[in-house]
Amino acid sequence: MATKGVALVTGAGRGIGRAIALRLADDGFDVAVNDISATDLEALAEEIKSKQRKSSFYVADVSIEEEVPQKDPRLDDSAASQMVANAGIAVGKSFLETTEADWDKLLAVNVKGTFFCYKHAGAQMIAQGHGGRIIGASSIMGKQGKSATVCDLDTPPRPAIGTPIMAAYSATKFAIRSLTQSAASQRLEALALGPHGITVNAYAPGPIETPLLQHMDSEYAALTQGKTGDLLEIVNTES
Repeated sequence: MATKGVALVTGAGRGIGRAIALRLADDGFDVAVNDISATDLEALAEEIKSKQRKSSFYVADVSIEEEVPQKDPRLDDSAASQMVANAGIAVGKSFLETTEADWDKLLAVNVKGTFFCYKHAGAQMIAQGHGGRIIGASSIMGKQGKSATVCDLDTPPRPAIGTPIMAAYSATKFAIRSLTQSAASQRLEALALGPHGITVNAYAPGPIETPLLQHMDSEYAALTQGKTGDLLEIVNTES
């Protein structure tokens, strides 16, 4: 079956990344999917193949540059036409409870990981000479810092209403927003991706019904529209 090219989706094991990968397959892309662990990836690749698309999965840590692929050789020689840098993590602690290790981990995965994906996908697309699409994962918290309450995996919800527990996470999403705008610039051909026919955008959702959100309480879930969003609202922007 003819393909629109190869799409690479990081953080595809579940939630938004998984939904994006399936939507891209529905829309005619062969899809390579990535996550930090193989859990759920093999089943996802098989589901994509059931849609008469090619698929492969690879385990990699996007915060390590050498592990970030430009293109998956197992998907023949199809052009890498789309990269969705979706991988990301959240740490829910109050401003004063956030440790240096928390901060470093958030920046490593969310910011460095996105930068490496943009960098290597952009280089591959420039070499191919056919343009492409690069999409990052920002957040409504990348537009305005928010406060919320949170419950950890192993503890009951803490009464932290009004406490800015997402400050470090918000900082990473602001960074992704800025990185995206810089990479998309149409000026200075040697330095940006826009002049090469590569579009660079980021989606910036509010709370979406995913496994990650299950660890946040209802106050956070209602911060924006009084309700949580669904995955369809995100995947409609990706393909």
